[in-house]
Amino acid sequence: MKAGKLVAYIGSAILILFGILMVLGATDPAQGQLGWLPVGLVLIGVGLAIIFVAARKPKVEPATNVTLNVDLPANVNMDTLKCRSCGGALKPENITMVAGAPVVTCPYCGTTYQLTEEPKW
Repeated sequence: MKAGKLVAYIGSAILILFGILMVLGATDPAQGQLGWLPVGLVLIGVGLAIIFVAARKPKVEPATNVTLNVDLPANVNMDTLKCRSCGGALKPENITMVAGAPVVTCPYCGTTYQLTEEPKW
């Protein structure tokens, strides 16, 4: 349970308790005052309202799909990708993004590995 909800529940319990005491005190024939009754009812209402607000579940946002497009300069030659394990030809459909890193899954042998870019020098 989050700290904010815990504080809300404890605070509302205190408000409801004092509200009940005010309502009971208003009904005492010896020392009770009729003005305590609305104050007690308001305290109980506020306590119940705080419980209602604290018990609501937050709205869950739907997942956001991110599309990554890479624009290459005009003079780029594409080398064919080959599987490290079996040497099978890989297609762009075999490359997926997992946690921000390109991962290749070979359709022939089922090997999965992360693509790494080798330095050009």
